[in-house]
Amino acid sequence: MSDDRYIIETPENIAFSYEIAGIGSRFMAAIIDTVLILLFQAIIFLVVNLAISQFEIAASVLSAGAGILSFVMLWGYYLLFELIWNGQSPGKRATGLRVVGIGGRPIGFVSSALRNVIRLIDFLPFFYGVGVIVMFIDARARRLGDLAASTLVVRERGKVTLESLTTQATSIDDQRMLIEHLERLTTKDYELLNSYLEQRRSLGPDTRKRLAAQLSEGLGQRLDVEAVYEPDAFLEHVAEDYR
Repeated sequence: MSDDRYIIETPENIAFSYEIAGIGSRFMAAIIDTVLILLFQAIIFLVVNLAISQFEIAASVLSAGAGILSFVMLWGYYLLFELIWNGQSPGKRATGLRVVGIGGRPIGFVSSALRNVIRLIDFLPFFYGVGVIVMFIDARARRLGDLAASTLVVRERGKVTLESLTTQATSIDDQRMLIEHLERLTTKDYELLNSYLEQRRSLGPDTRKRLAAQLSEGLGQRLDVEAVYEPDAFLEHVAEDYR
């Protein structure tokens, strides 16, 4: 699942993709965020204990206030950072991850609030036990909070520079030159190719690899192209050029 991609095609037939964040990277982000939350909560209780010892204030009142503040911080920590940092908490920012809405839209207040309220369920019975199980089952590695809020955690794309754009453009031009004779493809060829691209995320790794290799080999022979690509990448290019 961590190597999968989430592909979005706009009404203008422009396709772009996100790399879905795997369980390992999300676990590291969660550890960083949890350590920061525990540190903030420790500071709160330290201040409360100092206040109790220095001032004549009822300990029960201060303790209750500290408990409420601790809960607000536990829930509001993610909500605050995801809104001001456009889908990133400090842990996600450190590991290069970001929360986006289905369709690639930026996450909003309602979605962030919903996914973080349900975080309490995902955390059960201890440190995201339920969440990890659901992520293993879901094809896009989403926990319950993501499913409820229609969100997805993806890897952040690297910074774009003029050098990287020039290199990427040259690479794409070289690849495009290899895909010729597209007129040889029939409508049935494209329908088969498109069907695979739409359903591949629901296939098992071995089945997906086998089908991609078979389709890549067959289309490569039809188009007089040696299968120099990774099969999935080659099939994506053929489909995009054909469209």
